[in-house]
Amino acid sequence: MAQNLLSRRKALQLFSGAPLLPLGSVVSASSLLAACGGGDDDTPTTPTTPPVTKNYVSASFTAMAAPSLSSPTGMATMAVGSTLTVNFDDKSQQAYTLGYATFFNTGDSVEKTGGGKIVAGGYFDANGNPITTVKAADGSAATLDGYSKANAPTEWTKAGQVFSDCVDGSSLLSLSGAPANTVYAVVQFEYNSNAYGKLPSPIAVLALNQDSSTGKLTLKSYHNVNTFANESHGLWIPCGGSLSPWGTHLSSEEYHPDAFDQGDNQSLSTLKAFSQNAFGNPDANPYWYGHLPEVTVKADGTADFRKYFNLGRYSRELVQVFPDQKTVLGGDDSNNGGLFLFIADKAGDLSSGTLYVAKYTTALNETSAGKIQWIKLGKATSDEIKTLINTSALTTVTTNGSIKENGIFASTTSNPSDASFTEIKLNGKSAWVKLKAGQEKAAAFLETHRYAALKGGSLVFNKLEGTTVNAKDKMAYSAVSGSTSSLVAGSTHNKELPLNAAAGATPVASLAGFASSTAGYVLQHKLGGGQKDDTGASMDSEWVPTETSLLIAGEQLAAPDAIGNTDAQDKISQPDNLKYSEKLRTLFIGEDSGQHVNNYMWGYNVDTKSLARVLSCPAGAESTGLHGVEDLNGWTYILSSFQHAGEYTSKTVQAVKDAVDTEINKNYKNKVAASVGYITATPSQIKLSAK
Repeated sequence: MAQNLLSRRKALQLFSGAPLLPLGSVVSASSLLAACGGGDDDTPTTPTTPPVTKNYVSASFTAMAAPSLSSPTGMATMAVGSTLTVNFDDKSQQAYTLGYATFFNTGDSVEKTGGGKIVAGGYFDANGNPITTVKAADGSAATLDGYSKANAPTEWTKAGQVFSDCVDGSSLLSLSGAPANTVYAVVQFEYNSNAYGKLPSPIAVLALNQDSSTGKLTLKSYHNVNTFANESHGLWIPCGGSLSPWGTHLSSEEYHPDAFDQGDNQSLSTLKAFSQNAFGNPDANPYWYGHLPEVTVKADGTADFRKYFNLGRYSRELVQVFPDQKTVLGGDDSNNGGLFLFIADKAGDLSSGTLYVAKYTTALNETSAGKIQWIKLGKATSDEIKTLINTSALTTVTTNGSIKENGIFASTTSNPSDASFTEIKLNGKSAWVKLKAGQEKAAAFLETHRYAALKGGSLVFNKLEGTTVNAKDKMAYSAVSGSTSSLVAGSTHNKELPLNAAAGATPVASLAGFASSTAGYVLQHKLGGGQKDDTGASMDSEWVPTETSLLIAGEQLAAPDAIGNTDAQDKISQPDNLKYSEKLRTLFIGEDSGQHVNNYMWGYNVDTKSLARVLSCPAGAESTGLHGVEDLNGWTYILSSFQHAGEYTSKTVQAVKDAVDTEINKNYKNKVAASVGYITATPSQIKLSAK
């Protein structure tokens, strides 16, 4: 009998330090305390009142104030001053004060899965050797070019390895067969600010201890995933990530290298440097990169790694798999980017399917919803496209004057005055392309930007970033960093080809276009079934975006404010990471803004339309790694990290730099490190029902 009795002090210990309270049915703390007799000592008493179970109804965030020079410490770290108020079916409420906990800073020496130590966020070559210096394209020592380049070599030497300062996409999950109280996070490191794109990016599995009574997470060990496995050839600039419905981490490869070296994202010189650091030679194939990586975590804390080569090769921010486990929406973080959709042949298996690009057939702007016609680009298996990649006669590029060509396309950025070439818009410039006969499949999956533009897709977005899904309302969301280039209505590059245009056609004004603004938008896409593609064929999904409209907009200021913000502080600015919580009915929005001195993570309630600032990153840093889990063994978590602390915006006033620089240097290894962590919560009172 004594084993089943709780003292008041034990009950308080049970409820303290929770990351976020569980959102399902809960037992009230007052009932537990009543069951303990209400005493303050450790003497057990016989329960007199049965525990009262009450159910979660809703929740809302109360915003934190923007950090200011009155408290510069708050501007120099991950600051959380918001609260979460939870409502229950007995009409009671509980407010939780939110905070932040760090697993590690990059560059720290942490426990390695399997034994020993490892540098968090450290880079490794194809042979598994730690990278200790950065090489240039010719194999010589690279010239560092980032904002913290003066400090980086010293900090890398201290660590014994080059490490990243740019944490990004993450997932949090549990596995059957795992050790007791163990959950796992997958964390990827996008790039190094002082050697952008020149290093094979690391991705890690964190084995975490989950305290069964408080939900607190702590790092047990760190495993560096082998991204060269299964003919994957390393990981290229992984940006956002998402958790698939079948429990794997879906990564990304943003800003793929342009095989023609004509400005469709990264240059071949960057690829050659990457290749030198990864393989010890400059010969990496550009078509190896720009695909969809997948990490499958094992119960021993290690992981398998593979790439899907058949979801299109574009500047993939991340993908969101919809609840049918077949339909995949992708964001294209580029100028003249498109909205891409993939429908797998089988649920839970992305190795075969059909790729589409959106074309807007009615106006999409600040006040109008744009109807979508999906253009079929092609159908393929991952193995088919891998075979094409390894066909040198198809992928090797040669030069003939201003024209470059391979077995897929001939492409030039100078008007060839040849009617067999067609003008398209490519990353903020004009290009003229000619598709080689019979190469539609290769073009669709390996030269997706060029082919989608040639087919008449609305490739006019300016940095189409994260995407997420609201399953209950059948609504998807996409972030757009701003309309400063190809998305500006009437601008030179806000153009697209008509559907089924003949060779030599000229791009015309797009129906999708917004007023010029640095602040950006969150767009919403209605989802439905019964859709047909441009060929008249049925699309095998009930989760197809049918129209797009504006959900949230930021506000560009006419002039910088007192500390250097050029977008309004109490509205979103250049949204990037998006995650939606079904139970909280909240869209979480992380910023990648050069217009806010501190970037924020926001919570937007889709029912009340209220926007609350939840978290503030260090000055100059980008909010990254956003991921939410509603129920992980009864607890709710939000992961959030950042990149490049202290990379101040051009308008940040000197007073801010003077106030926060020393603190940022102290917190983050002289601006060379970043944090990986999560939002915590502590009840102001341990009371979940009214007395």
